[in-house]
Amino acid sequence: MKKIILIILGSISLGLAILGVFLPLLPTTPLLLLSAALYARSSEKLYDWLLNHPVFGEYIRNFREDKAIPLNIKIIAISTLWLFMLYSIFFIVNEKWYLQVLLASIALGVSIYILSFKTKQKK
Repeated sequence: MKKIILIILGSISLGLAILGVFLPLLPTTPLLLLSAALYARSSEKLYDWLLNHPVFGEYIRNFREDKAIPLNIKIIAISTLWLFMLYSIFFIVNEKWYLQVLLASIALGVSIYILSFKTKQKK
């Protein structure tokens, strides 16, 4: 029963990580790391699949080996984050200053979090 729950949680985390590729508020790499940890404890087959996945495996390997994020991923993540946040601030919640401040604060916090990781150097 424990393995089934861990697989379900790992799959939910993976689904959120995939959404995080498109939604700037969901952190893709930490959710992928969580998925990998949950799969490692529940299903060797799913864990191996995730580590060897052509897209997601690289995120996990980069972070696991170097605790680093490639520069292009940092640029894409922060640019997308600010693009959507600024759109939301100026066009969606344009008359609610407290929501504008909240969104700007979230964007700043996520940006600082992303920038706090080392930048993976090309080999």
